[in-house]
Amino acid sequence: LLGADLMACDLSGSEFENVIISGMNLNQAKLLNCRWRNLDINEGIKLNGHVDRVNSVCFSPNGNLLASGSDDNSICLRDVKTGKIKCLVQLEKKVKSINFSPKTKGVTLVSCSDQIVHIWNLITGKQISKIIVNFQVVNTVIFSPDDTTLATGSEDKSISLWDVKTRQQKAKLGGHSNRITSVCFSPDGTTLASGSSDNSIRLWDVKTEKQKAQLDGHKSQVTSVSFSPDGTLLASGSYDYSIRIWDVQTEQQKVQLYGHTGYVQTVCFSPDGKTLASGSCDTTIRLWDVKQGQQKGKLDGHSNYVTSVCFSLTVLYYHLVVMINLSVYGILYLDNKKGNLMGIITQFLHSVFLLMSICLWDVKTSQLKIKLYGHTYSVMSICFSLDGTTLATGSVDKSIRLWDVKTGKSQAKLVGHTSTVYSVYFSPNGTSLASGSQDYTICLWDVKTGQQKAKLYGHKSCVQSVCFSPDGTILAFGSYDNSIRLWNVKTGLYKAKLYGHSSCVNSVYFSPDGTTIASGSDDKSVRLWDIKTLQQKAKLDGHSYSVKSVCISPNGTTLASGSGDNSIRLWDVKTGQQKGKLDGHSSIVTSVCFSPDGITLASGSADKSINLWDVQTEQQKVKLDGHSNSVKSVCISPNGTTLASVSHDNSIRLWDIKTLQQKAKLVDQSNCDSLKTISTDGATLRSCSEDYSIRLSDVKKAKEILPQDNLQKDLLSQFQMQLQSYSLLQYSNFDRTILRICQNPILEVKGALILKGEFVNYQRIDLLQLFQSKGSFDLGRQNAQQKQYH
Repeated sequence: LLGADLMACDLSGSEFENVIISGMNLNQAKLLNCRWRNLDINEGIKLNGHVDRVNSVCFSPNGNLLASGSDDNSICLRDVKTGKIKCLVQLEKKVKSINFSPKTKGVTLVSCSDQIVHIWNLITGKQISKIIVNFQVVNTVIFSPDDTTLATGSEDKSISLWDVKTRQQKAKLGGHSNRITSVCFSPDGTTLASGSSDNSIRLWDVKTEKQKAQLDGHKSQVTSVSFSPDGTLLASGSYDYSIRIWDVQTEQQKVQLYGHTGYVQTVCFSPDGKTLASGSCDTTIRLWDVKQGQQKGKLDGHSNYVTSVCFSLTVLYYHLVVMINLSVYGILYLDNKKGNLMGIITQFLHSVFLLMSICLWDVKTSQLKIKLYGHTYSVMSICFSLDGTTLATGSVDKSIRLWDVKTGKSQAKLVGHTSTVYSVYFSPNGTSLASGSQDYTICLWDVKTGQQKAKLYGHKSCVQSVCFSPDGTILAFGSYDNSIRLWNVKTGLYKAKLYGHSSCVNSVYFSPDGTTIASGSDDKSVRLWDIKTLQQKAKLDGHSYSVKSVCISPNGTTLASGSGDNSIRLWDVKTGQQKGKLDGHSSIVTSVCFSPDGITLASGSADKSINLWDVQTEQQKVKLDGHSNSVKSVCISPNGTTLASVSHDNSIRLWDIKTLQQKAKLVDQSNCDSLKTISTDGATLRSCSEDYSIRLSDVKKAKEILPQDNLQKDLLSQFQMQLQSYSLLQYSNFDRTILRICQNPILEVKGALILKGEFVNYQRIDLLQLFQSKGSFDLGRQNAQQKQYH
């Protein structure tokens, strides 16, 4: 179907498999209940996610990971093959520059934010160390090839060299007369190049710390410098709209490249050194033949400044990734053996980052009950009231929303936090809601009025977890500042501050009788605290990696902990002694959950499996395989009959605990984020996702119920009227030609109407997000949104 012109055609109910859809004209087409599978499309997929300007992108040395830093104060780490988010690091200031350590295969990353340089362990997502630069804002940072030195360029016109191990400044290089915009080490590490707003480039001898040369020629500020892989050439981009290539040995300009009609923001050599990529404020990327000094390609299509370009270093092929404002594009696929432009890549960087949704599913029918809209950014936490009538959600949009579970209507929007809300938790009587945030505070809300009752200060870092005691009198919260705090709900006073952990507290859990609280931490330990004496009762050591999840059995005698060391350990709550170690997972144990009778323990793991364990015999009862990616969360229904699991494969699966068979696979759940509870009556399953929605599922009905009970059966007819009334298509300009000839055929779906169905490529990646980014209308989603607004 390459280049097929099917504009305004009704393709409803069509089934395609193993076809190429590049260049198809599907503008205004009807695509209702289609089944298109194993599609091939040579086109990049736009990833929205950062909510402010993206400043820097960088591939890991092995080409498997892509990191991006943004003015939204975050660093995002993605898997290159799948495009999935592996790690998200939130900072307090804008992230101006990021760079991988050359020798750690993507484990270590450096970033600069304001006056602080951070070094991160990306396996744990934790900071290894930080360097406080006491001069001015740091604009750029890079590792030396041998990993021993960091170079930073600052607003104070200087470059600094830092010892990575000691974090001490080795040298300060002065000479520029304006801010430093870019620094780059030569491949052998002997030379450092710097670009500045003083219009010059300078070369420095790293060993002697002396200036070797000054390269003049640009007529405006130099924005980017990049060495060729063999170190013989240096490329520079400038606000004078030009790119220049310099001979490093002779220190002379070899060629000047013109073509951009706006500031050149970024330059980067391909791994073989034959191609130079440049990005500009004219919204284009241009590819240049380094040997000939000629433009070999121009990539159009962006709607904003191109701020950063980066090639990955893979053995058989490499990608060029272009960062533009708020977006990531997979742009170019090159075959090293042939050196030919193969077209825009489709297998790269799909899956939109941090869209906002929560789904609840009918445990019996596996159908959606309702889909709720309201948050304007990703949902981070969710909690049911104990009577199951109210749902609370906390979001990156800094707000908390309360929802009526039955009608799906938003009851209240609670505003008070100034940053991401990480955790929400209802009091046992359902009258109060506690929330913990990245703004270091805990808020207590009146559920009935939606008013803030109190705001608690004291933590020195974001609050990761909040939990009420069973009688509702005590609120416990754990934080990244390594502490647990207890607050007396009745008196409004702090009861205690529990210190002992030496790293982030990931999980807190009260015993059923309320006398003990358990905590799990990145310091590899589980700790038990006596609520009455406020003393640590026991420190449970045994794990060799961070503790991700803790859970106490319903009778209060046994504690289970899941860890990054791939094991689960069972502990005697009374004695603090380890009762057993459950081995069976081959990767991080992300979640543990007891059955209501305490006989069975469920565990989910990054190894894609769920294990059920006999708590008494400490033997594995069964291993449930089916997920194709990491299991993030497991939850057993209150009646103990059903296990729910959620995975990075974007599915939720329901398992019959008695028969140990999979009951259902819920694939309508895109990018599900977490699964924490099933409602108290066992009828409703709740899950968090990334498609801007919250979903509930009815136990008795096998169809989605939107916020109004009288959902029209003919959804298409309803939408046709709405489209005519609101003239949603009047501003769309369509390509109406019968025959189109283009070198890089681009799929067009502007104004296409999509309802349900399936559009997946040969890698099982859902292409619906791509269709939507090109102007198609998802009728199911539009319907839910409009009904919510009404």
